[in-house]
Amino acid sequence: MQPETKQQTEPFFSEDNLTALEAIEKAQLIAFAPYVFQATKTLRDTGILKMVAEARRTGLTQEVIVQQSGLSEYGVRVLLEAGLGIGLFIIRDGKYFITKTAYFILNDEMTRVNMDFSQDICYKGAYELEGSIRNGKPEGLQYLGPWETIYEGLTILDEPAKSSWYNFDHFYSDKAFPDALPVVFENKPKRILDIGGNTGKWTLHCLQYNADVEMAIMDLPGQLGIARQQFEEKGLSHRVTLIENNVLDESKPFPKGFDVIWMSQFLDCFSEAEITSILKRCYEALDENGRVFINETFWDRQRFKASAFSLQMTSLYFTTQANGNSQMYHTATFLKCIEAAGFEVVKQTDEIGISHTIMECRKK
Repeated sequence: MQPETKQQTEPFFSEDNLTALEAIEKAQLIAFAPYVFQATKTLRDTGILKMVAEARRTGLTQEVIVQQSGLSEYGVRVLLEAGLGIGLFIIRDGKYFITKTAYFILNDEMTRVNMDFSQDICYKGAYELEGSIRNGKPEGLQYLGPWETIYEGLTILDEPAKSSWYNFDHFYSDKAFPDALPVVFENKPKRILDIGGNTGKWTLHCLQYNADVEMAIMDLPGQLGIARQQFEEKGLSHRVTLIENNVLDESKPFPKGFDVIWMSQFLDCFSEAEITSILKRCYEALDENGRVFINETFWDRQRFKASAFSLQMTSLYFTTQANGNSQMYHTATFLKCIEAAGFEVVKQTDEIGISHTIMECRKK
């Protein structure tokens, strides 16, 4: 059964409606994109954006900003002038005022999380994009640590990279979980296996949502260590089983006896062949009434073009930093993996949290 299609983002990308002038302006923005990003982040982190925002209707002169910031006149000048071109400021009678774009750079949590992730996790490694694509491995990961994939080193990343990665990951999943709980618990499952459960946030939500459910988390040892501590602190360890397993090891079957297998922001961490392999082992672990719930951010299921764009760019993080072979998928690509593993999608729910879709799968 194919899921009902309620929305598709391809119309965002089916027409080229820019004028020639608009197109060449956009081309220059792309050409200088590294400095656009770094100048914006510097204006944010030095407090200049906040100073100008707090001036509101009166604005600030360059001289006042120099005095308040403690930076050199030269430094302030080049940043302010760059901010004009980027679209962060307007200038009237020698005074600077922030724009709507600057307001969101300064105040929007999602934008801050995305910028910090781009800076602390992705920025240096982005230089290795072409090499990563040619070689099929994350050549940019060398700037973070000596691992084959980023997942091996998540718990030991240096700061601020570690915080930026977890803030990015949890920002989106945390917003999705409240909407996801009624979907997963509609048929009152008694035992749920959380594959790729990371630090245990979803499992904790389930335990608090339903007093009878028993949970198990399957992940790498480092992630399970953090989860174990959390459940012990909350007195919930007796309802949780922790299972160490590297899902890329095809010789290790998945545990049986669960009503539901849940995977959230997990399968996008793998190639198509690996996704199919993981799902085949889910198939073998479930009985005929079992269900797999997949919670993912598909770029073609987004309501807004900016969401689709953000996911398309996040795919390049997987290319250069994470593992070199995965991405934020289009649903058509993902459905092929589901079908190849012997499942069919019986229900698809869009607009979970900010940008997620839940696919409920059963054996064909």
